[in-house]
Amino acid sequence: MRILVLGGTVFLSKAVAAEAVRRDHEVVCAARGASGAVPDGAELVVVDRDQPGGLEVLRGEQFDAVVDVAKMSVNWVREALHVLAGSTDHWTFVSSCSVYRDHSSAGQTVQSPTLPPLEDDPRAPFDANRYGSVKVASEHAVLDQLEDRAFILRAGLITGPGDPSDRFGYWPARMSQGGQVAVPDSPDQAASHVDVRDLAAWIVDAAENRLVGTFDGTGPSEPLSFFLGEIAGAVAPPGTQLVRVPLEVLDRLKIAPWAGPRSLPLWLTESHMAMMFRDARPAMAAGLRVRPVGETAKDALAYELELGIDRVRRAGLTPDEEYELLSAL
Repeated sequence: MRILVLGGTVFLSKAVAAEAVRRDHEVVCAARGASGAVPDGAELVVVDRDQPGGLEVLRGEQFDAVVDVAKMSVNWVREALHVLAGSTDHWTFVSSCSVYRDHSSAGQTVQSPTLPPLEDDPRAPFDANRYGSVKVASEHAVLDQLEDRAFILRAGLITGPGDPSDRFGYWPARMSQGGQVAVPDSPDQAASHVDVRDLAAWIVDAAENRLVGTFDGTGPSEPLSFFLGEIAGAVAPPGTQLVRVPLEVLDRLKIAPWAGPRSLPLWLTESHMAMMFRDARPAMAAGLRVRPVGETAKDALAYELELGIDRVRRAGLTPDEEYELLSAL
C-alpha cells in the first residue's frame, strides 16, 4: 500500500509512519520537517499547512490511504480533503474524546451528544471545549465528503515513548525514584489509556482492512489506584510508598488536575470524572489490541531517562512542590 501520513515527525503520526514502514508499505510523510525527522524508510514531502495551498504539491498523487492527525484546525482538514479526497480509498481522521458534551456521566458511547462544531479562530485562547468543538467541525468535514471511506478515531489518553505532554510520563519518572510519592486520594476514579504504538498499529490495520465508522480509541478503564499501582509495580524500587493526599488538601494548595504545571496528572475533578470511562469494547472488537500498563510504563521511563528526569516538565510536581504537599499531611 501507498500511505500518506499528514505529519510523521512527532508522537502518534510518527508512530503510524514507523508501523507502516515496518509492514513494508510505501510511506509518504507530509510535514514541515521542523519538529523532527520522519522514520527511516519513509519519504518526507515538505509542506506547511499554515500556508494557503500548502498541500498543492500532493495534488494528483494517488494513495491507498491517508492518515490525518490535524490537532486543532478544521481549515487544515478541509484543505487536505480538497486536495486529496478524490485520490485515496481510505481516510483516517484522528479526533479526540474531548468532542463529547458530557464528561461527568458514565456510560457514554460514540452516539452520545457532542459539542457544537466550531470554526478556527487563531486569536481565541485555547481551552478544552474549544479544542473539542474544532475537532467536531473537522469530523463533520471528513464525513460530509468521505463517509463511506472514513475511519474517525476519537482518541483517549495516548501514552508511551515520545509523549510531549508529560502527563503519563510523570508517574514512571517519579515512581522510579522511590520514597514517598504523592498521589490523589481518588482511588475509584476511572483511568484508561492507549499506548501510542498500539493506536498506531490499529490505524494501519484500519487502512489495510478498510475499516470505517466512528470509534473511541482507548483501552479498558480501571480504578486509578490500580492504574498507578501497575506503574509502581513496573518501575518503583522496593519500599516506595504511594501516599494518598486528600482532595481538600490538593484544592487548598492549588494542585491542578489532569495536566500542566503544579499538577497531579491523570487525576480528574468531578465535572470530568467520566472522561476516562469510555466503553473500549467496540474498538477492541474492531481490532484494537492494548498492552499492559506496566509495559508502557517501562518504555515511557526509558524515554524519560533519555530526556532527563530533572528537566523542566510540562506536567506534574517539582520535588519542592511534592515536599510541600506531603508536609501538609
